[in-house]
Amino acid sequence: MIKWVAAFLGYYILRFPGAILGFIVGSFLDSYNDSSKGGRNVFQDFTRQTVSPADFELNLLSLCSIIIKADGQVSQRELDYVRQYFLSTYGKEKANAIFRTFNDVVKKREVSAQRIATYLAQRTRYEVRLQLLHFLFGIAQADGQVSKAEVDKLREIAGYLRVGRNDFESIMAMFIKSADNAYKILEIEKSASDDEVKKAYRKMAKKYHPDRVVTENEAFKKGAEEKFKEVQKAYEAIQRERGIP
Repeated sequence: MIKWVAAFLGYYILRFPGAILGFIVGSFLDSYNDSSKGGRNVFQDFTRQTVSPADFELNLLSLCSIIIKADGQVSQRELDYVRQYFLSTYGKEKANAIFRTFNDVVKKREVSAQRIATYLAQRTRYEVRLQLLHFLFGIAQADGQVSKAEVDKLREIAGYLRVGRNDFESIMAMFIKSADNAYKILEIEKSASDDEVKKAYRKMAKKYHPDRVVTENEAFKKGAEEKFKEVQKAYEAIQRERGIP
């Protein structure tokens, strides 16, 4: 309603240009009123999916360097994991260009996990952040085990990325095995009923489906498929354990 009143007043003062300006300002005020009543925030669409591929890759590599150095030593296997991931996803030419940036910029200075993760949290969808965390866990595991220092750093980054505790525990269970591992991946207790197991599987399959990872980053699209398979494997393990049809 406000936008039409503003457009009319704008036209009265500045004719057609004023009408356009008035309509824009009025639309903003309408959106603000809607958001104050629990509606959609006017800036919501502008704070999602606004990271360019180049910025995303640089921030991703910065987080990679933080995890690689989290336990106080730089593992060649972790470096190789990151390099191989980009090589298989982007091809040799682009991967080499990305790693020149990694060597020239990231490895020569300290980077802030809080600054980078907060920046990404404001500009990417939740599903993309889940996949980012999954990728970082993969780096930590590349040398054969995920150390406590790496888990602590990953938990810190997850907090800045605004990833929920249950989602963090679910992804961690895909890399750190335990007796009730499959249940952790589905974010349920071992005491859950068969119906609750099926419901949890449907929920997690929907959450982690690769189609929900809307990003131009091919590495994350590929990783989303791996994470989705982990959810399926967890459900199948519980099915075998319980004899669920």
